[in-house]
Amino acid sequence: MTTTQTEAVTRAGEKLVLDLAEKHPEIEVWRSSALTNHYLHDAATAKTVVSSQTGPAVAFPATAEQVQAVVRAAAEHRVPVVPRGAGSGLSGGASAHPDQLVLSTERLNRIVEVSPLDGVAVVEPGVINADLNAHLEPHGLFYAPDPASFEISSIGGNIATNAGGLRCAKYGVTRESVLALDVVLADGSLISVGHRSIKGVTGLDLVSLFVGSEGILGIVVRATVRLHPIPVARRTLTAFFDSTADGAAGLSAITLSPVRPAAIEFFDTPTLANIDEHSASGLRERGAALILVELDGYGIDEQAADLTAALTRSGGRVTVESDSEGVRLWGLRRHGRGLPRDQWFIGEDIAVPKSQLPKVYEAFPALEARFGVKISAVSHAGDGNLHPLITLGRGPGGDPARPPAALQEAATELVRVALALGGTVTGEHGVGTIKRDWAALELSARSREAQHAIKAALDPRQLLNPGKAI
Repeated sequence: MTTTQTEAVTRAGEKLVLDLAEKHPEIEVWRSSALTNHYLHDAATAKTVVSSQTGPAVAFPATAEQVQAVVRAAAEHRVPVVPRGAGSGLSGGASAHPDQLVLSTERLNRIVEVSPLDGVAVVEPGVINADLNAHLEPHGLFYAPDPASFEISSIGGNIATNAGGLRCAKYGVTRESVLALDVVLADGSLISVGHRSIKGVTGLDLVSLFVGSEGILGIVVRATVRLHPIPVARRTLTAFFDSTADGAAGLSAITLSPVRPAAIEFFDTPTLANIDEHSASGLRERGAALILVELDGYGIDEQAADLTAALTRSGGRVTVESDSEGVRLWGLRRHGRGLPRDQWFIGEDIAVPKSQLPKVYEAFPALEARFGVKISAVSHAGDGNLHPLITLGRGPGGDPARPPAALQEAATELVRVALALGGTVTGEHGVGTIKRDWAALELSARSREAQHAIKAALDPRQLLNPGKAI
């Protein structure tokens, strides 16, 4: 972009802010400045932003109508809009440029309705996942999707990325819990898609189109989500094994058993060591690999007995944990790992058919030898979603912002391993900006062409979250 073009874009953003202040004083809008620096990035891209860098303009609409007003004004001034929830995303999907307008949904935070008889809640996108479940608890209900960041991530952000989480093994990803959406399109119009009823096949399934679209097709301003009764009982089981390979092989015993756990998490040897180092947990003393399972519902004793027998036959040392120990272990799963110090690293999010999980772990040693890296992974083993951590030592003088090419090459080769096993480049974090090159390895040219055509039909000026997802 030339200097003249940059100046024109900057002026367009300034005019947009002035226009909104004049016509919609009820909408809080922050001008582009160093004070909005935080809105340049999400959790994945924070390390790329310099603290003194000028941030984007930011709008804080509090109603659907205000979202429409902001989008219409942005369209009039041809200023790109970046929708943003809590900023906890891990793919760069909410990252922005100083010449763009960030539309924050954090003030659209009402729980509009809870209907126990219909088994649904109607919520705005800024509602925090954990806050929704706290609100639902007196009704004896819960919202199943539970990304690891559930304490801070918003429902709108979860919808944008089709977020997963630990309970996907039994309850599915976000898409399975979303019945209907109200969406503001790029021209500021508001449409309602989906049905409040469980069944509904009128027209194309636009709900599934918008869920996981990362804000490039529209901005969700209201969602009707499915609820479940809080299970009458929950129980945690651990199965420790003597090696990563033994533990990964033992996962098949769960699939072949009659038990369907709510969550199944797998930890390899380096991951257990990492958690012990950062949380003083002592897990490695109990074994070299861990399958952590949560059971829920009726017949909890029978479920525990059947699963204990199955995992024991597979060589696991199984313990039915106390309630308090279960809480501790799940806390370690969510928050126990630490990021490496004095090392370059890439955190990943690949998925494969769950029967192929052992083969992914088998591939690590060859990749480590080839690229000089270290690889570990914790997995949502119930649905085949791995979160590998690839690290490379950084000696004195190494620039944290300039990792060697070998690190990215190792990550790309691991993506190729997943694809060769019938998997995908992202199980739940989304493509954002970080994984667009990898998405091109998975999607055919014709598939990408079709997706760009859908984007062009809904957003012909390419104003909504440009450069993301596809």
